[in-house]
Amino acid sequence: MTDEREVHDDARGVYGISVAAELVGMAVPSLRLYESYGLLEPDRTPGGTRRYSVNDLERLREIAELLEGGVNLTGISMILELREENARLDRENRRLSTPGPGGDGA
Repeated sequence: MTDEREVHDDARGVYGISVAAELVGMAVPSLRLYESYGLLEPDRTPGGTRRYSVNDLERLREIAELLEGGVNLTGISMILELREENARLDRENRRLSTPGPGGDGA
């Protein structure tokens, strides 16, 4: 029986680069460029083939949206880093404000 967590793991790389590019409406060289800028890091097979996850596809859609808004790749990198930091801080704030073990609720 297949472990259901494996089937529904949005972070697991399953799409090859050409399929991922088609799913998000981008060119394959664009995906390589975004990776070179550190905007995403797809999984790799033991042979080095890129494998994109559902999360990677969402990230590519975010990149496309920012590009359409006129933001350059350096700016996109900064925006994505800030979004990740804000999400981390939000999780930390919720943890600290939750009564019980791991948070005092104060």
